[in-house]
Amino acid sequence: MAQRLAILGAGKIGESLLAGLLSSGWSNVVVTGRRQARVDELHDRYGVEATLSNAGAVAGADIVVLAVKPQDFPALLGEIAPSVSTEQTVLSVAAAIPTAQIESRLADGVPVVRAMPNAPSTVHEGIAGLCAGAHGGDEHLDLAESVLSNLGRVVRLPESAMDAVTAVSGSGPAYFALLAEAMIEAGILLGLSREVSTQLVVQTMLGTAKLLRDEQMHPVDLREAVTSPGGTTIRAIRVLEQKGVRAAFLDAIQAAMERSQELAAGEQ
Repeated sequence: MAQRLAILGAGKIGESLLAGLLSSGWSNVVVTGRRQARVDELHDRYGVEATLSNAGAVAGADIVVLAVKPQDFPALLGEIAPSVSTEQTVLSVAAAIPTAQIESRLADGVPVVRAMPNAPSTVHEGIAGLCAGAHGGDEHLDLAESVLSNLGRVVRLPESAMDAVTAVSGSGPAYFALLAEAMIEAGILLGLSREVSTQLVVQTMLGTAKLLRDEQMHPVDLREAVTSPGGTTIRAIRVLEQKGVRAAFLDAIQAAMERSQELAAGEQ
């Protein structure tokens, strides 16, 4: 019998995970929502069991995915703690919630795995950092990876690296969106329509990402391949370097990691 999975919380990541699992043939799934209308919508759209009861969903599940917002964790853990056993694997996809914090609210010995997926997971092109808590072993990481691989790629790391993952890939889509916004505005300044400029920028970003990934090109090699001596690209690169864009990215991502550490420590 296929392992049963409970997704607690049907926001963007929770629903994307549900859709990805179903498309890969994983049908033994129950999902929870906070409103009856949302529960009915999920049941009608995906044909899966949907409920308002988190504790009820946990009962009988092999994998319990915690997909609510970080601020909702205390109430959720309080609700499900009596129902979670050491025979289950708890997978958290919330940012900045350490495994120890989750373990402290559950029965001793419950295996907890923590993941940091990102926004492209909603189109199944995401990437997630993955780590195990004090009671999680390779078998629990394997199980979590089999779930998260339906949203994109997975990398395993020690928990000490999760704040860096949050800063680089968790926040990363916002950096690319800011860059895209600036390039689109530049195209408009140069006389292109917003529609054309947007198409040019978005497709260029997509194609560049596929080159780097699928052809396994190093970013330096790709940049040098596009940069002709005395040409347009090298002049643009010179301006970017003069403006300190590279240093600004280093400082920004460092700041994001520090903020993730603050949140993990319970600072507001």
